[in-house]
Parts: sequence; structure tokens; C-alpha cells
Amino acid sequence: MMTKLKKIYNDYIKFPKYVLLHPFDGFEEFKRYKKGKLSVAVVFIVLFAFFRIFQFQYEGFIINENNPLMLNSLQEIFSVLLLIVLFTVGNWSVTTLMEGKGTYKEILMVTGYALFPIVIIGFPSVILSNLLTLEEIAFYELLMALAFVSTGWMLFMGILNIHAYGLAKTLLAFIATVISMLVMMFLGLLFFDLIQQFISFVVAIYEEISLR
Repeated sequence: MMTKLKKIYNDYIKFPKYVLLHPFDGFEEFKRYKKGKLSVAVVFIVLFAFFRIFQFQYEGFIINENNPLMLNSLQEIFSVLLLIVLFTVGNWSVTTLMEGKGTYKEILMVTGYALFPIVIIGFPSVILSNLLTLEEIAFYELLMALAFVSTGWMLFMGILNIHAYGLAKTLLAFIATVISMLVMMFLGLLFFDLIQQFISFVVAIYEEISLR
């Protein structure tokens, strides 16, 4: 039992924390020595989706602008999965053209591990937000800002290391990734709009035939 708990601690707390605090050495072990695990990355992604739901529902009423009755869990989960897919596919497609060394699996793993600070800091912070006064809410906002900045830091350093890029090329890769994500979203919306119009056209023809 203790061995399993130690392994869980090492996989989900100790190593991600090491990567956060020592990104160059951490991602070296992550990539070269295969210390990063896809299963851990997937768990962090799932926990991030759950965090979005948890924050929507249980964030302190002083700061929470959401109506808990309007919560759509499936929509929150879908939005997280869509964002992850868009980023990983976009980054993979861009870095393939830019001679990046990372594979799609490694990009997905880096993205999952980068969510570690939000998961670790986010849940306790949301609980804490229910105990704070209006004057103390700034402390909660500071914690959440720290979580998101740390996630951005891990993601940036992860992409830099797994693709063996320099600083400038990593920044260029992120810009190109964002553009790629926007293009994919535009094409996706265009595709669904065309499908909707086609279905409406077929229904209109069917109704016309039925009336005759």
C-alpha cells in the first residue's frame, strides 16, 4: 500500500513539481529518460476539466459571477477537450514544418503536465474563496494568477525543450500555433455551417415532396 502511495506521489506531485521548478533538467528527464507518462498527463487534463466545473459551481459568492443553475458540465468538458486538441494538433502541425523534435504524444504530455499548477493551486484556492471577505479576495486572485502564470511557464518551457528550440523560435512557434488554432476553428465552423445548410436544404425538399 505504501509503495503504491509513494509511486502516486512521485508521478503526480514530486516529478511535476520538479519539472516546474527545474524546467531544463526536468524536461530533459521527461524526454530523454521517459519519465513523463501519458496517463499522468491525461489525469491532469481530466482534473482541469473538473476544476472548471468545480470553480463554476463553488467559487466564493463574492467573486463568482456565474449562475450555478446555468452550469453545463458537458459543455465545460467539451470546451477543455476542444482547447487541448486544437493546441496540440496546431502545435504539432506547425513544429513539424519548423523541424521540431517533439512528437504529438510528447506535445500532449507537456500540455497535460503544464496543467499541474492549476490543479494543485486551483482547488484549494476555490475552497478558500468561500472563507474570504471582500477585502481579502485579492489574495485569491493572486493565487489564481500564480497558477495560470505557472501553467504558462511550464507549457512554454516544455515546448522549448521537447522541440529543442531557442527562445525566439519557441515564441514564433506559439504565434504560429495560435494562428493555426484560429484557422482550424474557422474551418470547423464553416464545415458545420455547410452541413447545417445542407440538412436544411434536404429537409425543405422532403417537405416540398410531402406536400405534393
